[in-house]
Amino acid sequence: MSPIEIRNEKAAGKVIKNLARRNIEAFYCPTAREAVEKVLEMIPQGSSVTWGGSMSIRDIGIPAALAKAGRYEVYDRDKAPDRAAATEIYLKAFTCDYYLSSANAITEDGVIVNIDGTGNRVAAITFGPRNVVFVIGMNKLTQDIDSALARARSLAAPVNTARFDIQTPCKIDGVCHNCLSDDCICNYIHYLRHSPKGKHKVILVGESIGY
Repeated sequence: MSPIEIRNEKAAGKVIKNLARRNIEAFYCPTAREAVEKVLEMIPQGSSVTWGGSMSIRDIGIPAALAKAGRYEVYDRDKAPDRAAATEIYLKAFTCDYYLSSANAITEDGVIVNIDGTGNRVAAITFGPRNVVFVIGMNKLTQDIDSALARARSLAAPVNTARFDIQTPCKIDGVCHNCLSDDCICNYIHYLRHSPKGKHKVILVGESIGY
C-alpha cells in the first residue's frame, strides 16, 4: 500500500470506533468501487431510495448503479423535467426507506458536518427517512469541529458555487466572506453528533471524492 493508503486505513479505524460511540455504524472501503458495492449491499430489495445534492454520490456512480440494479424504487431529482417535479422528489426524501448523502467534513472523533443552501439535505439527514447512509471520502477528515467548519466554509462552499448560476462573493474570488448574499449556500449549518435509534450509517472511502 502507498503511504496515503496506509494512513487512510489507520485513520478510518479510529473514526469508526468513535462513530460507534455515537450509535453510528460505519464501514471502510479502500476504493470508490467498493463503496458503491457496499451501498447496494446495505439497501434491501424493494426499498425506496433517494439522495441529496452530493457530488460524491454522483461522481462515484451510485445513482447509475441503483438504476442498473433494477430492484429499488429510485427517486432521482436529476431526471425531473422541471423544478416543480424536482421539489416533489425533495419531499419524497422524508418518507423514503434510504436517504444517501455525503458530508462537507467529518471529524476524527466522529462528528459529521454539513452546510446547506436551501436546507433540504440537512432536513432529510435530521428527520424523515428511515435510514440515512453517508458516503464520505477520507479527504474530508478533519481534526475537530472548528477545522471541519472551516473546511466546509472555506473549501467546499466556494468550490460548490461554481456549479450554480449564482453570484456570491466566494464565487467571484474563491474565498469565504461570511456573506449574507441572497444566493448564499451557507444558510444552514448541521452537526450530527449522535444517531438516535441508529438510523445513520457511514461508509468511509479511502479515495478523494467530492469537494
